Amino acid sequence: MTRSLCALLFSMLVAIGCHGRPRTWSAPPADQPAESGASSLVGGRGSIVEIDLSHGAPETASTGVFGAPTRQTYFRLTVLLKELARSSDSRALLVRFGGTRFGWARAEELAALLAQVRESKKPVICHADGYGNATTWIAARGCDRIWVSPAGGVETVGIAAEMLYAHKLLADKLGVSVDFLQIGKFKGAEEPFTRQGPSPEAKASLEGVLGAIRDQWLSGLSAARGQAMRDAAEDGPFSADEAKARGLVDAVGYLDEARDDVKARSGARQFDVRFGGPAHGPDHPEVTELFRALAGGGVSRGGPSHVALVRAVGAISMDSGSTVFGARAGITERALGRVVRALTDDASVKAVVLRIDSPGGSALASDLLWRALMRLRAQKTLVVSIGDMAASGGYYLASAAHRIVAEPTSIVGSIGVVGGKIALGPALEGVGVHVEAIGAPGSRASSRASYESALLPWDPATRERVRAEMTAVYDLFLRRVAEGRGLSVDQISAAAEGRIFAGQEAKNQHLVDEWGGLERAINVARELAHLEEDAPVRISGESGGFLDWLDDDPGTDDPESRGLARLWGRIQANVRVEPAAAGDESTLLASLMPLLRGETALAALPFGLLVH
Repeated sequence: MTRSLCALLFSMLVAIGCHGRPRTWSAPPADQPAESGASSLVGGRGSIVEIDLSHGAPETASTGVFGAPTRQTYFRLTVLLKELARSSDSRALLVRFGGTRFGWARAEELAALLAQVRESKKPVICHADGYGNATTWIAARGCDRIWVSPAGGVETVGIAAEMLYAHKLLADKLGVSVDFLQIGKFKGAEEPFTRQGPSPEAKASLEGVLGAIRDQWLSGLSAARGQAMRDAAEDGPFSADEAKARGLVDAVGYLDEARDDVKARSGARQFDVRFGGPAHGPDHPEVTELFRALAGGGVSRGGPSHVALVRAVGAISMDSGSTVFGARAGITERALGRVVRALTDDASVKAVVLRIDSPGGSALASDLLWRALMRLRAQKTLVVSIGDMAASGGYYLASAAHRIVAEPTSIVGSIGVVGGKIALGPALEGVGVHVEAIGAPGSRASSRASYESALLPWDPATRERVRAEMTAVYDLFLRRVAEGRGLSVDQISAAAEGRIFAGQEAKNQHLVDEWGGLERAINVARELAHLEEDAPVRISGESGGFLDWLDDDPGTDDPESRGLARLWGRIQANVRVEPAAAGDESTLLASLMPLLRGETALAALPFGLLVH
């Protein structure tokens, strides 16, 4: 692409970005004291205020795409919550935690602010995909009702700190001279370089801090929800159902169920998003119109009745974040879920063909996507076309279809769960780096608090807690596949335990309905939706706007279109974009990403099976 063409496109970006209309999910106006602008913060009269904390609440404003700072700051959140407690305009509050984590000080303040909203006689309903130590504290004090996703859980595991001590590596193995001076016997900042473990003074100082945090945390949980919650607080991780049984949450369900709950409790129907974004809105609302103009919005709206084709390729995760070593992001709950929900609401879409080629991935993301697909299936025809594989989480998604079409060589199944971690501590000891885990005085073994640590292995008790949590996810997997396929759990269990299938055995196990490729799946979708044989097929969730506009028919008699076609030809000649092959190393690495990120992963083909 030439430099002048780049400049032209950039100018168009700026022009479109500067004139987009305001969106309903935008942040409140400018930061301002609580005394002013109250009505702009608390929402419309009789509404349910919704705040999204799934991306946290940064202390400072980050710069937006076009240089404008976002106002989704922690200060802004505190102002909003204080005004909600004072105002009578809104009738309830819905808090979405997602899977975020908060530091202890901010968690304590947010818990107190939410408690003030509760004291103003507004119901506060909270939902999360998973709770940690601090978010459990917030919810316990600040929420009237605590919801968690069925494939999520509560990871209350106690409080501990880890320290690395590398003096042996530096001095004995590498011959590095280490010479530090210390003023104040409790300082201890140089000890990782001068010692192989903490001094009594430094350890006592750290234990004092951890003990104070632990006492505040446990007393807060006890005051909010009683002794049962305090007793369970250091014994996690818990599956969703087990967390409910232990009194850590009140209900297990999806976000839409929590939304229905707050409607029923408040009598209000309208949601007013005042922090973060809407449940399924864009990540950068300030450029929504730009992306819709250039990329076609991803999902067609209106027009003639048609079949929508959605392609789901790669490992499944909650959010792509950044790529690792060039590995593709694959299927994300955020992106694919948004497409599925948009198709559900599009009256012109009569049938959806979901083309799956996935080795699996995150259990939580798979379950949330399964839910979205089941809601789509309740309103219109859903057919799954399996490419090379729909294994584990990939099959989790496939099971939501009315009909599953695959080739005899497609790999299906792998209904199972894998989870774990790689602990580097023993290897570090071998090179002279010591790992010291220090727990709060009076707490259970610090090994439980280090259950997610990349340094320390699990002790037997923690390993059994993780096994119980994974067993619950496996049982949920079986129930979801059974419900989607219209079979009993016993029937699905016979094809489970992580087994993979191809050919006739895949049919014998009721995992596939009929043989065929993508073309056959599209024809099946037309048949089930009672559409004409030539009903159009539109690709959803992929580029379709400005770039497709350039790609006009070069045989047209319209001079302008011919010029656009030539321009597009020049771009194609100078810019080469090649997708990764379906079985290359990047795909293999991507399939491992959910597991390496610490997510409970459905045991698809985590070892990256390649069939040549």
